[in-house]
Amino acid sequence: MIPYGRQTIDEEDIRSVEAALRSDWLTTGPLVPAFEQAVASFCNARHGVAVANGTAALHACMHAAGVGPGDEVIVPAMTFAASANCVLYQGGTPVFVDVDPDTLLVAPQQVEEKITLRTRAIIAVDYGGQPCDYDGLRALADRHGLYLIDDACHSLGASYKGRKIGELADLTVFSFHPVKHITTGEGGMIVTNDQELAERIRRFRNHGITSDHRSRAEQGTWYYEMTELGYNYRLTDLQAALGISQLKKLPAWLDRRREIAAAYDRALAPVARIRPLARGTDREHAYHLYAVRIEGKAQGTDRDAVFRFLRQAGIGCNVHYVPVHLHPYYRKRFGLGPGLCPVAEQASKEILSLPMFPGLAGPEIDFVIDRLQEALSGSIAT
Repeated sequence: MIPYGRQTIDEEDIRSVEAALRSDWLTTGPLVPAFEQAVASFCNARHGVAVANGTAALHACMHAAGVGPGDEVIVPAMTFAASANCVLYQGGTPVFVDVDPDTLLVAPQQVEEKITLRTRAIIAVDYGGQPCDYDGLRALADRHGLYLIDDACHSLGASYKGRKIGELADLTVFSFHPVKHITTGEGGMIVTNDQELAERIRRFRNHGITSDHRSRAEQGTWYYEMTELGYNYRLTDLQAALGISQLKKLPAWLDRRREIAAAYDRALAPVARIRPLARGTDREHAYHLYAVRIEGKAQGTDRDAVFRFLRQAGIGCNVHYVPVHLHPYYRKRFGLGPGLCPVAEQASKEILSLPMFPGLAGPEIDFVIDRLQEALSGSIAT
């Protein structure tokens, strides 16, 4: 099976983790701040805070932004559930907004329609790896006094108008899951230029305690204080070692992702009923996903039939996503359902993610394209 995404691990990565295993620190050691600084520098941000996973990073952002009961946070409907769940963790209410039909990105004018006196923050999701309109979102957030949070779990290494993802929002969240641009197994990070926000998140990831084991050991003291309620969302030194090693290879991997996207673009341009998502000319895509829309239904061949055909052919295509408000939990708790975000709802019936990872070989790309063209010929069983 050719998966839709997969990690790349080499001997350098293995040696880095082995060295961490042989060191004195397996967690709360020196490799975690080294990884934080490396990612922050890559993103042109001042501060990085590593956490256990991307969801923990989103939760930490909600805490740092002061989200609580009675607050609303605007979230795109077309995203993974964690983008909205993090609001619930803090007692807030996610308010879903529809997306642009061509890019599946949230647009500032759609966000503005949802802003109320209870709105605390905007979560922008860089769907597939393409940055949102951050000039428009920044102006909107500033005008209404809101936090702007970038769910950039798809867009590490992307840029908008020459500025890197990581320097555009108040808080930017990355995931290091194995299908993402770099991996630490599980892991996440928040980058920010705001020192106070960074310090809040550091406490939050460590039970709300103001110091960690290594800092106390360096100071020769045992004493610590818990000043607020936090969680154990720490990243280990083993994971940080892998992340440091992976980050060195990220520029080459981004180049390869863009090469694969260009190959798909060329091959699929003349194919009827398939439409890649539109891309802005003022931004550089990171291509976590290569998503296309399978439009219409000719001879019974719809998206689900294409999905089944490709899977049976050994191609692990996927669907990203079911709009969050249509998940059973959200329907039951908030009484939500179809019609709230019609663009996202229609897209969820047509969208298909093709394999996209740096290790995807040329013959595999050709195989994916050939089978997709075969599926769209209308000759497959539904």
